[in-house]
Amino acid sequence: MDDITPDYKIDITNDVCPMTFVRTRLKLETMTQGQVLEVTLGAGEPLKNVPRSVTEMGDTIIDLVELANTPNTYRLTIQKT
Repeated sequence: MDDITPDYKIDITNDVCPMTFVRTRLKLETMTQGQVLEVTLGAGEPLKNVPRSVTEMGDTIIDLVELANTPNTYRLTIQKT
C-alpha cells in the first residue's frame, strides 16, 4: 500500500531464520500501538515464517508485495496492535 508511510523500516534480507523474526519482533516491541513497520525480506523461509509469526504474536499484516526491481525480495508492512 503506497499511501501508508511506515514509522520504521528494517532490512532483514541478509539475515537467516530465526534471526529474521527475532529482529522483526525486537523492533515491534519498541513501537507503540498503531505504528507501522516496513520489513524488507527475502524469499524462502523468511517469507514463509515472518508473516506467520507476526500474526501469531497478534500484530496485523497490512501488505506483502514482491519488489518489482529486486526479484525474490519482498516488502512486508506490519501494524503494531
